[in-house]
Amino acid sequence: MLAIRGQSLSRSPTHIKFQVLHKQTSMESGKATKAAGGRKGAGERKKSVTKSVKAGLQFPVGRIARFLKKGRYAQRTGSGAPIYLAAVLEYLAAEVLELAGNAARDNKKTRINPRHLLLAVRNDEELGKLLAGVTIASGGVLPNINPVLLPKKSSSAAEAEKTPKSKKSPKKA
Repeated sequence: MLAIRGQSLSRSPTHIKFQVLHKQTSMESGKATKAAGGRKGAGERKKSVTKSVKAGLQFPVGRIARFLKKGRYAQRTGSGAPIYLAAVLEYLAAEVLELAGNAARDNKKTRINPRHLLLAVRNDEELGKLLAGVTIASGGVLPNINPVLLPKKSSSAAEAEKTPKSKKSPKKA
């Protein structure tokens, strides 16, 4: 038996020697040491890469994952679920913002307001169907006048539009 630091070991001395040599070579090869706090070397830390950056998204994948877990929508959540949900939400936001920007530009405005959001959503068939039960605060309503309520054109007014009147009579020589 071999005793090291008050502990009796039943291992052979060659086995102990191999362990000591293995520790020395692993320290030389740059593996983690206790002085570095479990990291390689005591130098600078490598900057962490977020899940959103890895997925190429702007929306926060980690936060959505936390909300999915915290909301208890299911007992377990797959690792791809928050990425997929973040991608869908980002696409919908981009679509609504693009249409609202077009509506703002049509109204000669540079800032999107709730009215532009409402016009964008209600004028798009698919978004209108998706957000049918949603009320947008300060959005107003779509401009819609029933054709029956519009003033009727009389037959004499319709003829007047077709034949333009001459303002001056021709000069006689």
